[in-house]
Amino acid sequence: MVNQTGISKLARLRELMKITTINGVEKKGIQAFILNYGDSHQSEYLTDRDKRLSFLSGFTGSRGTIIVTNEKALLWTDGRYFLQAINEFDPPQDWTLMKEGVLGTPNQFEWLNLNLPPKSTVGVDINVISYTDWVSMYNNLNNKGHVLIPLEENLVDKIWDDRPIPVLNSIVPHKLEYSGKKAKDKIENCQKLMKENGVSFLVISALDEVAYLLNWRGSDIPYNPVFFAYIVLESENIHIFLDKTRLTKEAEEQLKNEGIIPIYHSYESILNFLKENSIATDENRVWISSGSSSALHCACGSHVYRAYSPIGLMKSIKNETEIEGMKAAHIRDGVALVKYFAWLEDEITNKNNKTITEISGAEQLEKFRQEQELYVGVSFTTISSSGDHAAIIHYHPTSASDKLITDKEVYLCDAGAQFLDGTTDTTRTWHFGTPTDYERECFTRVFKGQCFLNMAIFPNMIKGNYLDTLARKSLWDVGLDYIHGTGHGVGSYLNVHEFPIGISWKPMPDDPGVQAGVFLSNEPGFYEDGKFGIRLENIELVVKANSKYNFNNRNYLTFETVTLVPIQTSFLDLSLLTDAEIDYINKYHAKCLEILKPLLQGSENTQALSWLIKQTKPISK
Repeated sequence: MVNQTGISKLARLRELMKITTINGVEKKGIQAFILNYGDSHQSEYLTDRDKRLSFLSGFTGSRGTIIVTNEKALLWTDGRYFLQAINEFDPPQDWTLMKEGVLGTPNQFEWLNLNLPPKSTVGVDINVISYTDWVSMYNNLNNKGHVLIPLEENLVDKIWDDRPIPVLNSIVPHKLEYSGKKAKDKIENCQKLMKENGVSFLVISALDEVAYLLNWRGSDIPYNPVFFAYIVLESENIHIFLDKTRLTKEAEEQLKNEGIIPIYHSYESILNFLKENSIATDENRVWISSGSSSALHCACGSHVYRAYSPIGLMKSIKNETEIEGMKAAHIRDGVALVKYFAWLEDEITNKNNKTITEISGAEQLEKFRQEQELYVGVSFTTISSSGDHAAIIHYHPTSASDKLITDKEVYLCDAGAQFLDGTTDTTRTWHFGTPTDYERECFTRVFKGQCFLNMAIFPNMIKGNYLDTLARKSLWDVGLDYIHGTGHGVGSYLNVHEFPIGISWKPMPDDPGVQAGVFLSNEPGFYEDGKFGIRLENIELVVKANSKYNFNNRNYLTFETVTLVPIQTSFLDLSLLTDAEIDYINKYHAKCLEILKPLLQGSENTQALSWLIKQTKPISK
């Protein structure tokens, strides 16, 4: 088979755009094709089979939308990926980067309305686009006289000659000792909410919600312990749509022991099931999240209750078993990260090792993690980035880009792990030599933002969007900023990025408000293109605060840090720190030392223990 070039892919796609088929009938062609990042479950991470954006454009990031017309090929993505997209486009001269969130950048429908000929037709795969995005795009194009049509097959699939086969790995039980709640209890809670909202069916398509509800785990998608399946709940029955051949006996038996005997259907039959059951009578009202695919919504008919899935919030608020598991996972991960950073600093500064690279460093971290109990794997590809690579927010080293880690440049490591009892995500930035005054100031202001957010006391149920400014203030004070969100939810042995609660400069419409029992990241940063990048990330547990007053009995909350990895105090400009910030880091480091020191005993841990003691020494002005 002849390898396709980026140019030939676009050429073949544009040929297909000349004729479209609707209900088996050939119609006139489309003037624009929209390609959304994602799969039929709107997943953040994808199997190779669903990486259509990467196949067509070369871009490998985890967020983006492509529009192709006869003359243009454009990609919209957010600030995490601006540099990465420019570096990956194939061929770069044929692609235009549209920077989401940057003033002056039109969104997709604005660009289409400005550039399409009158009465144009635009095509999109409704299996991949969410209902929310479909409605927004349809209405905005329709207002300008254009037509948005659903395509029967994704046009990229037609030109992807060697598209990978579907992944169908085994589905295994997630034991009650880790989940803390039986599947029956979770399902009955959903059925209670269904009754309260007057619905007959609840459609569940998000893969982490499926896994959480059933207390099952899989490995269909890299880094996320999920599997391809749908669930439809009725008041008395639960329907599961999957390839049952990969369901282990242990998983099926556990579900039965937890009080659930489901009705199984083939994975592919979900749309027909919804069509047959949702339009039988007017009483069959269907609850489905607006974030689910437009294809699922079409199959649900007109009697639909569109609201965020009740499982989203249920999953975000961890029970006591999950909270203890998450804390234990972060302790074990802290041990691994301390061993890694101790080893790395020693190799670079004491042994003058000139062979350690971004990739070999990440591989060494993996070895230390594999020593830990209940370790399953990484929760995302480790971001091991040196110097100018650290300015690429979601940089992943490759054999072509791999560079040395030295004492001459900033080193940023963002790494997460999956343990059976919890999911971790930690970022630390180091300089093993002498940073510039500017780098030191930037590092200090990032730390001040993380500290200010951690110490905040805020009302129960406040939207995470309101907290975002706290982490940016110190940077804003001197005209600096970062172009990504400040915090995301974290799953319990589930997706490392968990929705709907988060902390971001962008409004999150499904965020019900921050509540006790939620785990959120706290990760301000700063990035100087072509020079360096800085990010500090801790995972925080939302807990009740001891506030002096309790206005309107609203109750107040604060954060408890569960990440246990020292922050490089020698990188800080102490003159910029307040007494409260110095007290904060000293107390944090005392906690790290107290908890990790007993786990770093023995001759094999001498290096790590010595490093931990040095890094956690109290500081003062």
